[in-house]
Amino acid sequence: MRIIRAQHLGMCFGVRDAITLALETAENEPITILGDLVHNESVLSALRSKGVRSETEIENVQTTSAMITAHGTSRRSIERARAKGLRIVEATCPLVHFAHRAVRQILQEGFHPVIIGKREHVEVRGMTDDLDDFDVILSEEDVQSMKERDRFGIVAQTTQPIDKVRSLVLSVQRRFPNSAVRFIDTVCQPTKQRQTSAVEVANASDVVIVVGGANSNNTHQLVVTCQQYCNRVYHVQNAQGVKSEWFLGVEFVGLTAGTSTPDSIIDEVETCLRNIGSGQSLKNKNLADELAPLAIVQTIQRTQTEADYALK
Repeated sequence: MRIIRAQHLGMCFGVRDAITLALETAENEPITILGDLVHNESVLSALRSKGVRSETEIENVQTTSAMITAHGTSRRSIERARAKGLRIVEATCPLVHFAHRAVRQILQEGFHPVIIGKREHVEVRGMTDDLDDFDVILSEEDVQSMKERDRFGIVAQTTQPIDKVRSLVLSVQRRFPNSAVRFIDTVCQPTKQRQTSAVEVANASDVVIVVGGANSNNTHQLVVTCQQYCNRVYHVQNAQGVKSEWFLGVEFVGLTAGTSTPDSIIDEVETCLRNIGSGQSLKNKNLADELAPLAIVQTIQRTQTEADYALK
């Protein structure tokens, strides 16, 4: 059995930087994350072991400092936190900041804002909570339910597949041929790279393993993309989720991972796959318990090429 590892997979620079900032801040003072810093339970467990707290409601924060997650939040939420007397530590990914600026730009130019993404996702809520009138779409049915406007300005949740985003932009243009439609591409480069690499891997594999948190949108999108090119795609959170019976008679196994998945967990899954391929038994161990915070820290070194992209 041969393993094909995606060229681009795992943690992006925005997630790495957010984790680094949370750990560095926690060394000097108690801090509470407003929501989940990232959508990966192993990372969150490691942060909790370092004393980093988490609360979904600003009113429940007991520390003097609060951190905005990598997914960002609205200006209204930040103002509420500051009104409570909290010091804000900003961990929003620069590419999410770019999406927020794009929303403000289309508003200033007189366009009705349309966000392509999951309505209840924390990133999308952060993009829309400051708006009084907007549409969030993710399907052709959503497009059909939109009201006609003179001008539509479209942006996207940063982790949506770019092909899907472009398809929905075309749907809006077809649905409203007499309206002006402006699209600002806010899908982040790490997402595009991981999607492209996932397609390459899925095309060459009999089975694809996608590693990532159960609630991670970009991981879910990788699963959906791989399923278009490979009939057997499995989403696992760690090596314990891998089942040896998936690989009977399999020659090529693809491996990819979402942008909040630590290198240490990807490596554990790859080791398990190699053990299965060589006839060795899969070790039974609780990765969430054994994952040392140091292992997490070691996976959060900034990826320079992705960081350079953010500054363009």
